[in-house]
Amino acid sequence: MARPEGYRKAQRLMRLADRFGLPVLTLVDTPGAYPGIGAEERGQAEAIARSIETCLSLRVPLVSVVIGEGGSGGAIAIAAANRVLMLQHSIYSVISPEGCASILWRDGDFARDAAEALRLTADDLRKLGVVDTVIDEPLGGAHRDPEATIARVGDAIAASLDAMAGMDADAVLDHRRRKFLEMGEVSLA
Repeated sequence: MARPEGYRKAQRLMRLADRFGLPVLTLVDTPGAYPGIGAEERGQAEAIARSIETCLSLRVPLVSVVIGEGGSGGAIAIAAANRVLMLQHSIYSVISPEGCASILWRDGDFARDAAEALRLTADDLRKLGVVDTVIDEPLGGAHRDPEATIARVGDAIAASLDAMAGMDADAVLDHRRRKFLEMGEVSLA
């Protein structure tokens, strides 16, 4: 759970990579940004917004991989990418099922219903166009065979970067902006 300083560091590194023409790779595994009072006092929301803005303004390819949990703006702050990849058993959502249930039904016991409504699984998100590639995990999960998982993630990253290899800076930027403008047009209903 990153604090404002973490997002500001990520912004500096993304801008540095952009300046030197290096692609950016982010690995996402967070339930969201740190929610403490101190983080809010130091500008947590502003840091997240600026980080998203930085991601969307990069003129180099940006590939993000959800390797566990991608939750809320804390995850989106480093995952507003040209290509979003996701491990098969990972989740990615704007809110936790428990948080959603407490808002919609005022009862956390409805978390299972909320999880289904959120469509937070890798397959659902690929069908919705939020995720570009779902990376298969070994039987039992990534932790059962870390070497195989790392190899699969590496292959998926390489394929994503290869797909953008011929794009100039304007095309990379336009591709990312179009991707996010088009989200929400696909329905699973």
